[in-house]
Amino acid sequence: MTNKPDPIDVHVGSRVRLRRTLLGMSQSNLGDALGLTFQQIQKYERGANRIGSSRLYRLSKILDVPVAFFFDEMAQGVATSAKGVAEKEQKSFEPDRLATRETLELVRAYYRIKDEKVRKRVFELVKAIGKAS
Repeated sequence: MTNKPDPIDVHVGSRVRLRRTLLGMSQSNLGDALGLTFQQIQKYERGANRIGSSRLYRLSKILDVPVAFFFDEMAQGVATSAKGVAEKEQKSFEPDRLATRETLELVRAYYRIKDEKVRKRVFELVKAIGKAS
């Protein structure tokens, strides 16, 4: 038995973090809504603690997503693999770059730009800088 989190728990936790961050909700606020501490939310988001089915259902209601959202975009091998394969993937697991705090904050800041023309120019600027790198 290993002390590392199960890849499925890590994925579900990352999806909780993704949605919470997209909503601009703090771990404390989410914890309050569930009757938990922010430390417990941190453990869920890291996959260190498993989220039970009833709590996952409550999370889906609080975060306004279907339960299936937490399993979307899961690597194909994670859900269907045998325990040995899952443990191997676990060692090479890297969080989704699109779910990082930096990416989420960038997207939220981008959509706070009210002027559509300015927003489009920022978009084009970032694309141009990305190509130049």
